[in-house]
Amino acid sequence: MTTFTELLSYEDALASFDPVMGLEVHVELGTRTKMFCGCSTELGADPNSQTCPVCLGLPGALPVVNEIGIESAIKIGLALNCEIAEWCRFARKNYFYPDMPKNFQTSQYDEPIAFNGFLDVQLEDGEIFRVEIERAHMEEDTGKSLHVGGATGRIHGASHSLLDYNRAGIPLIEIVTKPIEGAGERAPEVAKAYVAELREVIKALGVSEARMDKGQMRCDVNLSLRPTPESAFGTRSETKNVNSLRSVERAARYEIRRHAAVLTSGGTIVQETRHFHEEDGSTTAGRIKDNAEDYRYFPEPDLVPVAPARTWVEELRGGLPEMPRTRRNRLREEWGVTEHDMQSILNAGAVDSIVATTEAGADSAAARKWWMGELARNANEQGVVVDELPITPAQVARVAALVAAGELNDKLARQVLEGVLAGEGTPDEVVEKRGLKVVSDEGALGAAVDEAIAGNAAIADKIRGGKVAAVGALVGAVMKTTRGQADAARVKELILERLGVSEG
Repeated sequence: MTTFTELLSYEDALASFDPVMGLEVHVELGTRTKMFCGCSTELGADPNSQTCPVCLGLPGALPVVNEIGIESAIKIGLALNCEIAEWCRFARKNYFYPDMPKNFQTSQYDEPIAFNGFLDVQLEDGEIFRVEIERAHMEEDTGKSLHVGGATGRIHGASHSLLDYNRAGIPLIEIVTKPIEGAGERAPEVAKAYVAELREVIKALGVSEARMDKGQMRCDVNLSLRPTPESAFGTRSETKNVNSLRSVERAARYEIRRHAAVLTSGGTIVQETRHFHEEDGSTTAGRIKDNAEDYRYFPEPDLVPVAPARTWVEELRGGLPEMPRTRRNRLREEWGVTEHDMQSILNAGAVDSIVATTEAGADSAAARKWWMGELARNANEQGVVVDELPITPAQVARVAALVAAGELNDKLARQVLEGVLAGEGTPDEVVEKRGLKVVSDEGALGAAVDEAIAGNAAIADKIRGGKVAAVGALVGAVMKTTRGQADAARVKELILERLGVSEG
C-alpha cells in the first residue's frame, strides 16, 4: 500500500480527476420481530437475551420470513421508483466473522426484491440531481462486537471482545445506487443530499425511524477517481458505516483528496474498506475489500422464493404517502417561504414539528418563528435536531397562543420555552411558577410610565419637541421596572399619550 503524508487540496484534486461515487445505505426496519424468527427487536435489552436457535444459527433451526419486512421492502422500492420483482430469492452470503453466528448472512444477491429506480434530490441552490438506484434488497443485520482494552474501541489493540447477538437477524433493507457520475466538485454535496432525502422518504413511509445516530440508518461511501469523465472507473474505496449527513459529505470529500494525493504521487489505490473518524473527518484503512465471488453466494435452501402478487403490489402503491419533496413544495407555497428558508427548515429537522404545531392551532409563521429561532438555537447547543428536544408541538402552540393573546411577550415566551425544556412542566405551569405573565393592569403600567417620564425629563422634552424616536429609551426604562413583563407596544402608546405627542 502506498502511503503519503499530505492530502491534495480539494480544488487541485478536482482539477485533475473526475469523482465517481456509489452509495450503499442500510436501513433497519421498525418491525416488532426479526427478519427470520420471532425474537423481539426492542432496544435496550440485556445482551443476548433476545436470541433463539434461528438467529444464533444453531443446527436444525429453520427460518421463516417476516411478512412485514417484505411489505416494507416493497414500499421502499415503490417510493424509489423501482420495479418490483415478480419472483425473487434469498441467498447465503458466506464469510466468517464473530458477529455472524451462522458464518453466513441471509441476504439477496442477483435477485433483489426491487431494482432499476431513481431518487431526485434537491441541492442547496435548488438544482435537482437524479441519483439512479441499482437495487434495494432484503437482508439481516449482524450482531454487535464490543472490543475491550484498547484505546480506540476498535479490534486493533484490544485485549478481548464481547459479542451481543440481540441485533443479529434484525431486518435490513440495503439500497444501492448505480455509479453516480457527473457530480464533479459537488459530489460530496450530492452524497449528503441523497442520504438526507432518502432518510425523509423512509420516515414518510413509516417503515423505520431512520435515526442515523442510533444506527437505524448507515451509509457506506464508495468512491473512485478517473482522469476524465470519459475514462474507465478507477479503483474504489469503501468508507463503512458513516452515521450522519455531515459525515457522509466529509467522508466523500476526504476520500477525493486522499485518492488524488495517492494517484498524483505515482501510487496505486487499494480496494479496501475504511473507517471514518468523526473527530477530524479522516478515514483509515480497514481490510482488503472482497469481491462478490469471494462470498460464494448461493440460493438459501431453507427459504421459499418470494413472489409478491401484483394486486398486493398495486395496493401498496396506492397507499403510499405524499413523498417528502412534493410535500415540502406544497408547504413552501402554503407558508409563503423561499427555497432557501425551506432548506434551512429541512436542515434543522423541523418540518414535521412545524406542521404538528400548526395542526395544534398555531399560526404557521409563529410555529416557524419558535422552532427555527429559540428552539433551533437550543438544539444546536445540545448537538441534536429540534424534534429531539423535550418539548411537544402542542406545547409550542400553547406558547404561541399566549403570545397572540397578549399574555406573554417574546422575551417572556423565551423564558417559558426555557422552563418547559428544563422539565418544569407545561407552558401554563411554567408561567404560574415563574410569574411570567405580561403586566396588563393599566394602573400599574401608568404608574411605571409616570415614573419613567419623571426620571428622564430631558428625554421626555426631546419627545415633546418632535424627536419621537427617543421614546425607545423611556420604553426601556418601563420594561426594566416591570422586569420585561410589560407589553412594549402598549407602554409606548401610554408614554406618547402622557406627553401629548402623536406617533404619526
